[in-house]
Amino acid sequence: MTVKRFGVSLEEDLLESLDSYVLTNGFSNRSQAIRFLIEKNIAEQKWQCNHVVAGTIIIMFDQTKTDISIKINAIQQNFKDVILSSTQYYINKNFCLHIVTVMGIARRLTSLSDKLISIKGIMHGKLVMSRAD
Repeated sequence: MTVKRFGVSLEEDLLESLDSYVLTNGFSNRSQAIRFLIEKNIAEQKWQCNHVVAGTIIIMFDQTKTDISIKINAIQQNFKDVILSSTQYYINKNFCLHIVTVMGIARRLTSLSDKLISIKGIMHGKLVMSRAD
């Protein structure tokens, strides 16, 4: 693929933020970081459409709060059509890592992820998707 060069004008504080982003994420230069951010933005826009995607939803929660597992199961029952698998790993006596492997229309997966991540008591949650059609 041919690389094209162009100039970009940024406010000083935005340029400082870009430079910090480059260092924090280990990019070799600003161009590499900008390419990554553009590609990420394009991929995220595709997630909000009707493309078929595959991915995982990862959530971490305190397993001693049993109502969280009940809520996770209830939500997953309404999304059986897109869930390929669901598994839990017990990190220690309190923390549980719950991973849901999914495939389907991007909007539907985003909806499932939003419902799971918004359960009260979920400490961390993330959806990762890649186009599958």
